[in-house]
Amino acid sequence: MQHPQQAPEARMNRFLLCTVLLAANAAAFANPQATDSRRDIDKVNGSITAEAGQAYGDLGTVNGGIQLDRGASAEDVETVNGGIRADDDVATRDVSTVNGAIRFGRQARITGNLETVNGGIFADRGSRISGDVSTVNGAIGLVGTAVDGRIETVNGDVTVGADSRVAGGIRIEKPHGNFGLNFGKHKIPRVVVGPNAVVEGAMVFEREVKLYVHASARIGSVSGATAVRYDGATPPQD
Repeated sequence: MQHPQQAPEARMNRFLLCTVLLAANAAAFANPQATDSRRDIDKVNGSITAEAGQAYGDLGTVNGGIQLDRGASAEDVETVNGGIRADDDVATRDVSTVNGAIRFGRQARITGNLETVNGGIFADRGSRISGDVSTVNGAIGLVGTAVDGRIETVNGDVTVGADSRVAGGIRIEKPHGNFGLNFGKHKIPRVVVGPNAVVEGAMVFEREVKLYVHASARIGSVSGATAVRYDGATPPQD
């Protein structure tokens, strides 16, 4: 079957399009990052820095810390032996470490979980965490932060600071075997729900805790502890 002859303009347009596509493919081959600005960074030894205002894929290292400068964004952020620190206006997905603290500045957007085993977690004002916040041996602190999931720990203190909201509640687990075992003097976890803070879900304590709830705060059900109400900017000292 004979195809109708194409007009010169159509043939020229097809030629120009092919030329542009070939040039784009050649440029991408010469510089792979040209078509993937959200590049992954994966290391075994060494720290990682996500530069201010830049977008990345997954960031991972084994022995080293991870720093996210102001306005940077990334997918999953993971290390084993090292802390994770983020400046203001940072966006990530899941964030985790084993031996290290996690700290986010203001206006953070975390669409996954924050998790560490041995280390604390802190999020500053205007931040939002879509998942859970969990530690084994480490304190958890929020200021003006919304958590859509739940707070979980074994041996850590928990502070739901002023103007924070935790939709999924709080759970402090009982240590099992060597999991979450602290040597030395036994420490009773301290849980504080601060001024104008809200804990919508249940608070479940499987071990002894000291629970302080500000008079302006709102909480759901509590099991395993008796709440002590307080006024003022800070809770009573133990």
